[in-house]
Amino acid sequence: MQFTTPLKSNSIKILLLGSGELGKEVVIEAQRLGIETIAVDSYANAPAHQVAHKSYVINMKNESEVLEVIRREKPDFVLPEVEAISISALFKAQEEGFHIIPNAQAVNKTMNRKNIRVFACEELGLNASGYEFVTTYEGLKKAASKIGFPCVIKPVMSSSGHGQSIAKNESDLENSWQIAKEARGDSSELIVEEFITFDYEITLLTARNETGTTFCEPIGHIQKDGDYIFSWQPMKMSKIAKQKAKDIAQKITDGLGGRGIFGVELFIKGDEVYFSEVSPRPHDTGMVTMITQSQSEFALHIRAILGLPLDYIDYGAGASAAYKSTTDSFRPEFDIDSSIFTKNSFIRVFGKPQTHLGRRMAVALSFDKKSSKKALKKAKKLIKKIKE
Repeated sequence: MQFTTPLKSNSIKILLLGSGELGKEVVIEAQRLGIETIAVDSYANAPAHQVAHKSYVINMKNESEVLEVIRREKPDFVLPEVEAISISALFKAQEEGFHIIPNAQAVNKTMNRKNIRVFACEELGLNASGYEFVTTYEGLKKAASKIGFPCVIKPVMSSSGHGQSIAKNESDLENSWQIAKEARGDSSELIVEEFITFDYEITLLTARNETGTTFCEPIGHIQKDGDYIFSWQPMKMSKIAKQKAKDIAQKITDGLGGRGIFGVELFIKGDEVYFSEVSPRPHDTGMVTMITQSQSEFALHIRAILGLPLDYIDYGAGASAAYKSTTDSFRPEFDIDSSIFTKNSFIRVFGKPQTHLGRRMAVALSFDKKSSKKALKKAKKLIKKIKE
């Protein structure tokens, strides 16, 4: 493969639609290979804006604005990094010959919980929890009665767990309805899911291109209000469950097609594996790979996009802990204990220009050669050493 230098007439270019902390790491990995990077988001000075060669602030849901920046920059690859994007713009750009990662069809399916659940369960036949789709409160009550309590209620389109809740009984439904309706994203339709009493849940990072498919070690994680707070790798699984997880991940990513890394979310109960969701991009729980692998999920994403080999070295066990802001400020400031920085632990501060209550602003990472349990215990201690 030929490599180039940024800001030249022959430069290889990637354009990110979404420039948060995950996009920032993608930009850094791309620049290590001499790729020109353009970061686009809906607000100024987003994390990836701060490291990319060029940046734009646009209305990401506006078809004409998205198309205008793609046509102006003429990137080799367009990387949708968030759900809140004009999907019609991606389809039109793809029709014009631009390479959407992994492809516009996959982005369309995965950004909408209805699309991906119908595709995974009804077209591919994957094992998953029961579900119903509703558009009215009366429909919600009927669906919940059919699915049974407790049940999980989510907007069909939202990011980072926004709008998700668990209704334990009928009296919880009104509150769940309000939570879903007030979420950012499209809450015109909701999905009501059977609550599976799973033993644990994992993310199986799955990288694919013409060279083949590579699976990272399973990542265990803990979520709160639908958003991750801790993750660790590897997650100990039975051989049977691990193989079933790989089979599901292979089937869904092959079905979606294209290049790049996918975060396949799965529920595990004994040796049974249930499909939950899939993201066609680096996954927040996968930030742990920055300390556990020679090629992080971000590096593998770039390799997959370029058609490069997907080999890497597992260094050992590790864990991540997300730091959520406790303040609202236009001048973020963190008091970080220097003991966080050791040969086996460090922190990544994302550089977001504004804090608000609960916004993810940093991640602490810890390493242990053999035990992910010990790494997680350490990560939980480390995150308490960050104050605002």
